[in-house]
Amino acid sequence: MSVQLLVDGAWITVCEPGALLPGRGVAVLLPDGEQAAVFRTRAGTVHAIDNRDPFTGARVLSRGLLGSTSGHPYVASPLLKQRFDLATGKCLDEEDVSVATYPTRVGTHAAD
Repeated sequence: MSVQLLVDGAWITVCEPGALLPGRGVAVLLPDGEQAAVFRTRAGTVHAIDNRDPFTGARVLSRGLLGSTSGHPYVASPLLKQRFDLATGKCLDEEDVSVATYPTRVGTHAAD
């Protein structure tokens, strides 16, 4: 079993499901040298967003606190506490700011 992200049209394996603790994130290195923050919510869904906090430039979103509002999971940046919707990447506190999101899948997949 593996956790995969869709990056530039190709599925890439980033970690094993056991590396994702509910309510915690992990940073993963992408093929282009960028980073993604991957989360498993307490409900069991897996989400991936850009790890770079657009307000500070620091690659720290994987260390943020998970929460939810109106049933939508978000991560709050550990630095300035802005919240980012894990499904859309939109900042819940500054509507004109967002981060990239990556489609995810978990399971046994043949090489793509």
